[in-house]
Amino acid sequence: MQKQLVLTILADDQPGVVEQIASIIINHKGNWTQSSMSRLGGKFAGILLADINSQNDSSLQEALLNLNNQGIKVTIESALATKAKEQKTIQIEIVANDRSGIIGEISTLCANKNINLESLESCCESAPMSASMLFRAHASVRLPAGMSDNQLRALLEELSSDLMVEIIN
Repeated sequence: MQKQLVLTILADDQPGVVEQIASIIINHKGNWTQSSMSRLGGKFAGILLADINSQNDSSLQEALLNLNNQGIKVTIESALATKAKEQKTIQIEIVANDRSGIIGEISTLCANKNINLESLESCCESAPMSASMLFRAHASVRLPAGMSDNQLRALLEELSSDLMVEIIN
């Protein structure tokens, strides 16, 4: 019987971290099916989904947890079954003048309106022709049943007069 595991990884950024994890999964006859990984502040952080035969599950988990001895912290959770819902997932780009608390404002609005942030990548960069900083974010959001793209855009743009939202199809 197949089982899905969600693995989170945190380590000092160095070559070979992904290779070590991939080798362990392969050696236990598992399959790396999906992942998102990044380097931030000198650390390597990742989350991945792996399929594993239930017979190999215990030995895979033990091998992954032994990576702690090498400075690679791995946490393991069983994946939850997803429920099919009549909800729409869309991609959005957000640009605004950077200010403290902008992620909190966006995430609070989403939580209060039952909008699920499925993924979020953000950065700050110098604004062209100005010394100010711009906040940029790309997000994948799942809208609640009955909410339109335009309603989402209007809700987000109400957060501040300089916030712009683009819906990507």
